[in-house]
Amino acid sequence: MCGRFSQIKSQQDLEKYFGRQMKARFRGPNYNVAPTQYVPVVTAEGMEEMRWGLVPQWAKSLNVGYSMINAVGETLTEKVTYKRPLKYQRCVVPASGFYEWMGTPAGKIPYYFHLRGREIFGFAGLWVSRKDSEGVVMKSFTIITSKPNSVVEPIHNRMPVILRQEDEAVWLDPEVTDEVDLLSLCQPYDAADMTKYPVGKAVGNVRNNGPDLIVPQEQVLG
Repeated sequence: MCGRFSQIKSQQDLEKYFGRQMKARFRGPNYNVAPTQYVPVVTAEGMEEMRWGLVPQWAKSLNVGYSMINAVGETLTEKVTYKRPLKYQRCVVPASGFYEWMGTPAGKIPYYFHLRGREIFGFAGLWVSRKDSEGVVMKSFTIITSKPNSVVEPIHNRMPVILRQEDEAVWLDPEVTDEVDLLSLCQPYDAADMTKYPVGKAVGNVRNNGPDLIVPQEQVLG
């Protein structure tokens, strides 16, 4: 799964990379994005902040979002909740890296995964819109996951789907609705273009947020 990630770039950087303007407020770079937080999300219509953790219209409570921060790519077409969003409500979630924890005899150690030479890339995601009893509309999203590549596998058995830059436009294209074509994009990212390193345990607390979170552990301890 993917339960924490970073988005460390400015609004201007995101708008330049994705070629879309932010529709509303931008809360700024976030080194420790956690479920229920609002972060920039790119759709076919533009870029706006949405809540992480999918909350469908049928949900009786926002707490449903905690169990829907990720969607298994291999079973998207089997889940009623995801079938329509896969066809018509896809999104790209801007990111700079993500975290996973490895169990050791000394406790869990967080690792930071990112792409070589790139501080902006996009996770494949799905989004929905929900109106509550008072008519307030909330948009939320989930990040699609795949089997791990060789960089992630020693740490975790799932990884977020990172779209190749040339595939981002295809994923966002509302004219593309063929499930086979879409699922073909939900593959493990090329391991040769990824790397990882251990970081300090401060990332485990959602209240911690700053560039020190992605400093390699050796430097944190030294």
